[in-house]
Formats: sequence, C-alpha cells, structure tokens
Amino acid sequence: MANSTQRLFFDLVDLRLFINIAEANSLTRGAERSCLSLAAASMRIKNLEDAIGTRLLNRASQGVTLTPAGQAMLRNALRILQQSERLLGDLAEYGQGVKGRVRLFANTTAMTEFLPAALGRFLSDHPQVDMDLRERLSHDIVKAVLDGATDIGIVAGSVSTEGLQALPYHGDRLVLATALNHPLASRARLAFKEALGHDFVSLHSGSAIHTFMAQVASELGLDTQIRVQVSSFDALCRMVEANAGIGLLPRSAARRLARSMDIHVIELSDAWAEREMKICVRELEALPTFARELVDYLLATPGPAS
Repeated sequence: MANSTQRLFFDLVDLRLFINIAEANSLTRGAERSCLSLAAASMRIKNLEDAIGTRLLNRASQGVTLTPAGQAMLRNALRILQQSERLLGDLAEYGQGVKGRVRLFANTTAMTEFLPAALGRFLSDHPQVDMDLRERLSHDIVKAVLDGATDIGIVAGSVSTEGLQALPYHGDRLVLATALNHPLASRARLAFKEALGHDFVSLHSGSAIHTFMAQVASELGLDTQIRVQVSSFDALCRMVEANAGIGLLPRSAARRLARSMDIHVIELSDAWAEREMKICVRELEALPTFARELVDYLLATPGPAS
C-alpha cells in the first residue's frame, strides 16, 4: 500500500503543466506556457500516465485531446490548484513574498472599457499577485467558472448563471459607428438587420464580439460582410472614419472615440443590444483572499464616463 501511495504522488508543476496542455490542445504549447522543454514536459506526462496506469492524452499530428481519464484529471487538477491559490492567499496575510495568481475571464466590452482602471489599481496595490486575464464569450465564461477553469468571470447579456453567485456589475449597449458621410449617418436609431447589407469593420475573428456578431447575423438568416478585421476598438473606429465600413462596438467605447474621430454613433433597437454585465463566481467565500479583494476592486471602480 505504501508503494502504491508513493507511485500516485505528483506535484503542482505536473498539474499546472497538464492544465496548460489541455487548454492549448498541444503538448508543445503547453510546455512553453509552463516554461519547460518539450522533452521535460513529455517525461512528466509519461510519469503521470505510468503512475495512474492509463493514458491521459490522445496524441495526434494535429495536437492532443483528453481521454475520459484526462477529462477527470483536468476537473480535479483545476480544483486542486484553486485550493492551492486560496492557501497562498490566506498565507499572504501573514508574510511578505508569498505569490498568488488570480484567473479572470471577461467579455470584450469588460476587457477594453471597464477592467483597465480597476486592474491597474489592484495590481499596483497587490504586487505579490499575478493575473491570468483572457477574453471569452459569455457562455464560455460561465462554463469556465463552473468547471473551475477560472476564478472570476464577467459576462454580459441574457446568458444563464445558474449554479453560480452573480453580482451586478456595469451596464452598456452595443451600437453602430459609421463615417459622417456614410448612407446610414442620417439615422439615429435602427435595427441591426437594416445594417447587414453594408460592409463591416470588425475586431479579429478570435474576439468575443466578432463571434457574437456572427451569431446574431446567423439567427437572422443573414451574413455579415466583413471587409476589414482589426485588433482594437480604436483601430476599428479609425477604419470606420475612413469609410471602410461600419462597426459594432460598445456605446462607452464609441462615445469615447467619437470625441477624437469623425464618426457617427447609431443606437440599435434590438433587445440584445442592452448588455447588463455580471461578475460570477462559484462561491465568493471559497476564493483566495486576493481574489475576493479583486472582486471588491471591480465593484468599487466606476465605469467609463459616457
């Protein structure tokens, strides 16, 4: 029995590596995220599989996928690391130099318009805490919080947060931006369907708002004519100003950028354009101390002036 217990021992480096590989669907990229050589990462995974007595990964030329045992390992590894972060957070109250890490997934609007001020203050006040910040679609964020893949999520719209603690955050609306001489520039309000016959400027295809816009168009039985893809709302509005197309973006960003660019902002009549954001967690009191403090910072920081 003692030998069996010893064989099943593995450390947090193994768990972090396995999570990174699972999230990247790649042994190579997982090793890079873990700051390990590919050979060292492969050996650690092999030792894990040998200790457990079953394969955790299906390996193929295009990447790796999880076996059923690997999926069980991922669920439990996420929970173990979350508990270790809580331990570090609690210990940080008693000594200096204890490092912690908080994971935050957010939608596009929160990432670009609401989080920078709050996170800037939080990270300045908590030099011992590192941040894992990722942009995701709201329904993917809810799943990540439920599965333990992230500590805190910020979601928008009507996505269900059943099973989670949800705290009201900020509100915003999605609007359209056009050039001043665009055919739609005379409109103050319209339905999104009316705009789909025009060329669009969009954030890149990996962004949450790009995917959301494509989903809305698909539900309407239409396609978006995306002519240009860019990496930020600032770049989007620069292209809109040059009449390369119209853009869908949060009203907070559109009004901010309209102060320095020649663009026209159009309100959308669609109900989904109203985006009430919520902070969601599995259990607030179960979070590490510094993660609970981050939630306090988020709630205390006002949104951008419109």
